[in-house]
Amino acid sequence: MPFISFSCLIALGNMMDSEAHEKRPPILKSSKQDVSPHITNVSEMKHYLCGCCAAFNNVAITFPVQKVLFRQQLYGIKTRDAVLQLRRDGFRNLYRGILPPLMQKTTTLALMFGMYEDLSCLLRKHVSAPEFATRSVAAVLAGTTEAIFTPLERVQTLLQDHKHHDKFTNTYQAFKALRCHGIGEYYRGLVPILFRNGLSNVFFFGLRGPIKEHLPTATTHSAHLVNDFICGGLLGAMLGFLFFPINVVKTRIQSQIGGEFQSFPKVFKKIWLERDRKLTNLFRGAHLNYHRSLISWGIINATYEFLLKVI
Repeated sequence: MPFISFSCLIALGNMMDSEAHEKRPPILKSSKQDVSPHITNVSEMKHYLCGCCAAFNNVAITFPVQKVLFRQQLYGIKTRDAVLQLRRDGFRNLYRGILPPLMQKTTTLALMFGMYEDLSCLLRKHVSAPEFATRSVAAVLAGTTEAIFTPLERVQTLLQDHKHHDKFTNTYQAFKALRCHGIGEYYRGLVPILFRNGLSNVFFFGLRGPIKEHLPTATTHSAHLVNDFICGGLLGAMLGFLFFPINVVKTRIQSQIGGEFQSFPKVFKKIWLERDRKLTNLFRGAHLNYHRSLISWGIINATYEFLLKVI
């Protein structure tokens, strides 16, 4: 399915290439007052819209793979055992829990791309600092803003954990079950999320341009799509592997309902001891996460850059 979606984008790119060579009809001139407000409104929102659409495309395609990975992170089991768990759950439950990540990803990626662009422009105008510094600060601030939607990631964790299947069956019930524990319960796992979002954004936005510059020069829209897919995929795979242990701890923290709010170091130590103090056990499932991130961020980056050109 990822390749079907990506091939559709390439087909659209080829259509754009062929249209570019056709003779275009003359454009009627209009006054600056008539067009400028519309253009300004579209340009202000297009980064948010493109990020949202890219996230929707990605989640719809890669959710089953993400669910296998989630089971490995939570229980430290092998890929085969995680797949068997999903088979026992049945196809009916395969897309159980997709609403929270769909809501979370579309909103957070809209904020990630949109706020990064807005904050970068704002900081460049009002702060006299090197561009690398302003863009890094913008990336961290965008990642921090994304963390507002931690409750959606929290509920997604609960819905994907089969131990909670008998407690609630949908997103609304999961949110309702947390209400009695207070607002803080919705934000359990916030610290690792802030750390992950901030640093990963800095690396993603900082390295995206340089990596693409080292790829073969693209002369067509379809070639640009391929380059954007490769660039986003490589970065996503690298960052997914680098921050994998943080997500393991985050998943364990968020799988708990009620009780003590344990610190990141305490939960990490507990998992480290449970997995026999072996780094390989801590990274169990990382290979699947690598391939999922490769596809996911390839789709996200290619879709985002494509939509920027057509909107």
